Amino acid sequence: MPPQKYSNYKIILAVIGLALLAAGILLFFIPPAIFPDPAQGLQVLRSMQLGSGFNNFVSPDQSDISQNYTEFLTWWSPGQYLVPYFFKLVAGLNTGQGIALTVTFAQICGVTGFYCFFRKLGFATIVAAVSIVFIICQEAFVVPYVYYNGGEVLLFAFEGWFLYGCVALKKPGIALILFILFSGWLGFFLKSSFLWMYGAGLCCLWLRLSSDRRGIFEWLKNGLWIAIPAIVSAGLIYIFYISKGQSPASTANGFKLTAQTFSYPLASPILSGFSIDDIFHTIVYHTWEAVFNSGAGILILILIALLSILLVASIIRFVPNNNYRLFLSVFYAAAILFFGFSYLRQLNISMEGRHFRIVGLLIVPGVIYLAGKFKPAYKFLFALVFLGITYFSLVYVINGFKINNINARGSSGIAQANIDQRSLNYIMKLDRESKNATFVFITNDVGLEILHNRFITLPPIEDDLKIDTDDYTYEGFAGPLYIVLPESYNGPKEKMIMKSFPNYAGWNVSMLSDKYVLYVAKLKRK
Repeated sequence: MPPQKYSNYKIILAVIGLALLAAGILLFFIPPAIFPDPAQGLQVLRSMQLGSGFNNFVSPDQSDISQNYTEFLTWWSPGQYLVPYFFKLVAGLNTGQGIALTVTFAQICGVTGFYCFFRKLGFATIVAAVSIVFIICQEAFVVPYVYYNGGEVLLFAFEGWFLYGCVALKKPGIALILFILFSGWLGFFLKSSFLWMYGAGLCCLWLRLSSDRRGIFEWLKNGLWIAIPAIVSAGLIYIFYISKGQSPASTANGFKLTAQTFSYPLASPILSGFSIDDIFHTIVYHTWEAVFNSGAGILILILIALLSILLVASIIRFVPNNNYRLFLSVFYAAAILFFGFSYLRQLNISMEGRHFRIVGLLIVPGVIYLAGKFKPAYKFLFALVFLGITYFSLVYVINGFKINNINARGSSGIAQANIDQRSLNYIMKLDRESKNATFVFITNDVGLEILHNRFITLPPIEDDLKIDTDDYTYEGFAGPLYIVLPESYNGPKEKMIMKSFPNYAGWNVSMLSDKYVLYVAKLKRK
């Protein structure tokens, strides 16, 4: 390698390291807000701190609000709340600062793991380094600095190292068995969706170990070396965790084939690898205001699927790294089969690019390698795409830091995006002064500030006012009831919420601020 290129890759890595440290320091002083899934996990942690068993979520019982019900929460894995709790205990921090350290550690660990993995595959240092730059410029990378996304960022910290192990191991033995056992447990601990990646990675490992073997017996022997510890690892996960409650895999609603059932997984390399799903607020599953209507979104999705197939085929054809081609092919095929079948069965898995991030990460070094072979005009075009992705990510994270800096904060230290400071201060005051009270919110982050009483999180009511009353009704009476709603709920929505507590009477309504309203009931209906 020429001396200049050798120096360039070192400079790139040094700048990346300094940038991540600087972002981590800033995050420590301006902790992120939190997405609903990890907020639910932190509610489980709160229940455990109040005396419940491991991973048990305790909440007022809908059939009698004076009693509690307990649920072993298997929908999400425990790493999303236990890792921040570890940093919180060790360093004596609040939850927000523990999350800040979690994100900083995970991001540094993740980019280091993927850099080592790309190098282990045989990519040149400059290609691996530029690939890491491309990854950190994606919106998926900067999201945890604005909203803690729990398992997403934790899984990123581990994926590269898991893939590195799948390449580094050369022969059967104790090291192989221990790697398979503990990588399965650790990956699942960080995020439950790791299991499909676990299967794909072990498939790559088996194919690698057997590629230079002749005869079916050698292939079967290598398969047993991998299959037995994998079955033990997955089996114990199922027995001691998954089997104890509901998960996305237990919510099948019959078979339904749509245009996006398989086109979405097929489109995942570009949707995830080029931040398309993030920039356009997802193509077909809208968590914010939709950029495209459903018809246009499906047509664009099919086009992206065709382009993704072409891109992956080009990478496999022109990139000379055999192990890389193996990993990309297997993971792309596994994603299509796993998610296509999941969408076909209508499991509770959304069509979002974040679920396919591993595919988007795997295509990066191949894209960078191909871009290096482009003619100058095409290199310039790729540079524009690179800069465009970087621009949207910078806008997202800069605006996020600005908003979180002025968001409300309570004892948890988390930036509260769904309540203002004046309202939160009053709610925390009520919590300190009340006994046997129940607070009600429509987002599960604000409840984390309730330290002395119980709280309920109701699903938000959409503008079409269609709800399942079974999800809202709480029978019985249990002391003072405090409901906090946004001012926009004034009208039918507030009436629907109050009717959810039929045994309460004597409602009193007061403005907490110009944006939030407090509904209080302390009397039992006769």
